[in-house]
Amino acid sequence: MTLQRYFIQAARQYNLRCLLLSSRQSYCELRHKYSSDASRKYTDRHEWVVVDKGVGTVGISKYAQESLGDVVFAQLPDPGTKLTAGEECGALESVKAASEIYSPVAGVVTEKNVEVENKPALINTSCYENGWLFKLKLTNPDELKELMSEEKYELFLKSDGHDKDV
Repeated sequence: MTLQRYFIQAARQYNLRCLLLSSRQSYCELRHKYSSDASRKYTDRHEWVVVDKGVGTVGISKYAQESLGDVVFAQLPDPGTKLTAGEECGALESVKAASEIYSPVAGVVTEKNVEVENKPALINTSCYENGWLFKLKLTNPDELKELMSEEKYELFLKSDGHDKDV
């Protein structure tokens, strides 16, 4: 059994090296390509926000979308809506449950993801990229300090008795 695990791990490492070599990009180049300077911040209700030039993009975490199951309906806030941090601003419905969406920070909605309203399953397939919910112009950027970093959010999930991996 131990030998089998060793071979599986060795095969994974070999495949990763082959992938890196075939793409002719270093690990650092690949990491830079898939990460951004803007760090994702989380609420204890499993919403996230990434801020770029004073505009925050909001979505739900991987844990939240896995807990909901297949999302079949999304009601998102309309552009021009003024929100306060923690305010209910929309809803998601799935085959298993319904959940409210709360704004992680205060601001004015500048855009909603119409693709998600038309095809809510995007939340399940791409919750951090194509499945974002809305964008808002922040009115109080200091509120970001009260949110959790990715590392703190992962610890929160583990300490709060959540049994799924992040």
